Amino acid sequence: MLNAVLDVLLPRACVGCGAAGEPLCGECLGPLVAPAPRMPVPCPAGLPGCWSGARYEGPVRRAVIAYKERAQTGLAAPLAALLALTVASALAEAHRVEGPFLVVPVPSARRAVRARGHDPMDRLAERAVRALRRLGHPAVLCRALTPARRVADQAGLGAAERAANLAGSLRVTAAPRSPHRTAPGPLGSPVVVVDDLVTTGATLAEAARALRGSGAEVVCAATVAATRRRF
Repeated sequence: MLNAVLDVLLPRACVGCGAAGEPLCGECLGPLVAPAPRMPVPCPAGLPGCWSGARYEGPVRRAVIAYKERAQTGLAAPLAALLALTVASALAEAHRVEGPFLVVPVPSARRAVRARGHDPMDRLAERAVRALRRLGHPAVLCRALTPARRVADQAGLGAAERAANLAGSLRVTAAPRSPHRTAPGPLGSPVVVVDDLVTTGATLAEAARALRGSGAEVVCAATVAATRRRF
């Protein structure tokens, strides 16, 4: 919480070049923006088509870490803009959707939210939906997922271990129905699942499994960035 307050009160410096004025300046972010399909290798079963806004390296990596782990909330604006651009690109080029669609964020573990003092993915999703609507896309934020059980720390786990660790870890809540219901099931409109990063794809695959089990049509997944790891 202290970090978040200081982030608002103190002069900002770009995490990329250190220049004063913006938490992540356009000169650092601009060359890295490249929304594209980036699927992990190997690809877990059930993973929807996954797009990311950039590679998880350089200023983007530093921005994600500073935002998530150090509560530098001023970075939410550029990261959410990148996520919104990625969702729009995915829907325009690969997953054409007519009418309203739901943006469903992957939920953070409760203990992680307590430790960080904020919910980074929820904030990003909310801002990304606002950005999408400003661009004319009928996006609706739907916090449909919640943790079903605790999972072990993912650090150091391989693709198969992550998939096993996350299996059955998410469930669909009794979320409000979309105001633009188009199909049977609790989540009537097409769904885009969003997260900050894709590494092995296990988290997004688990999210898609839970949503599909409730009758949702998961058209794609979108993340801020994608790692280069191979397992």
